[in-house]
Amino acid sequence: MGKRSSFERREADFYPTPWAAVAPLIPYLRGIHTFAEPCAGDGDLVRHVESLGLRCVYSGDIRHGQDALGLDHYGGAQVIITNPPWSRDVLHRLITHFQNIAPTWLLLDADWAQTKQAAPFLPSCSHIVAIGRVKWIEGSKHTGKDNACWYRFDSNHVAGPVFHGRDQITDQGSIRSLKRRICEQCGKAYERWQRSSSRFCSPACKQQAYRRRLVASPHLEALSVTPAVTSISSIGDEESRYVRHTDVARYKAEGWELLPALDGTHHGEYSALMRRRLSTEFKR
Repeated sequence: MGKRSSFERREADFYPTPWAAVAPLIPYLRGIHTFAEPCAGDGDLVRHVESLGLRCVYSGDIRHGQDALGLDHYGGAQVIITNPPWSRDVLHRLITHFQNIAPTWLLLDADWAQTKQAAPFLPSCSHIVAIGRVKWIEGSKHTGKDNACWYRFDSNHVAGPVFHGRDQITDQGSIRSLKRRICEQCGKAYERWQRSSSRFCSPACKQQAYRRRLVASPHLEALSVTPAVTSISSIGDEESRYVRHTDVARYKAEGWELLPALDGTHHGEYSALMRRRLSTEFKR
């Protein structure tokens, strides 16, 4: 519950998490199978997340004698997902403790990121997902007076957060949010293309990811992808180059192999990456 609430504050900041607060987080849980909830209360958040197919390997709450700060692991969970107490003296200790155990999603007030107290924690915050105002009290006609966000903390992250506004996600509680994904290149949420196998939010991100794969590959050097220039790389027994789509057939006839794109589509409007094995006369 936020600091501006006119309701009497509950002991241990116990406010069950409604489904509407969980729905915007769905796109960001892709690839996650297990989670822990160390501030579980009566288990509302656990039930919501488990309904998405994830398995809770640990849940506990201080009201039941399970102090989250007293444990150094939570059943080997891939992530921690919790709605912690918003009292700053407890919250900041929890952030430090949780992120050293596993990547952590915390449901907090949006204003927290604007405070001086948040400054030491923001470098390790990788994502902030806006969800708006939350109706914390079941049966009430009123939502809270403070906007809320999901914050993701990871001790291995140092570059600060990417902010995902409400216009980048679907309506709270909408089933459409189940169809949204995280771009593997830029990290932003997007709605799937007509192909269910898409992994990138745009052709530009797909091309950038492909270039990064070339740089990281042990068999290929970084290649220029300027459409007007043919780039060549020879490493070991392989040669690779970008060619125009209109020239692919000719290169195939000469023994070149068309490398697959990252998600099963063409490499780009102007060029495709091809590779061939070098015979003895071609080796340098």
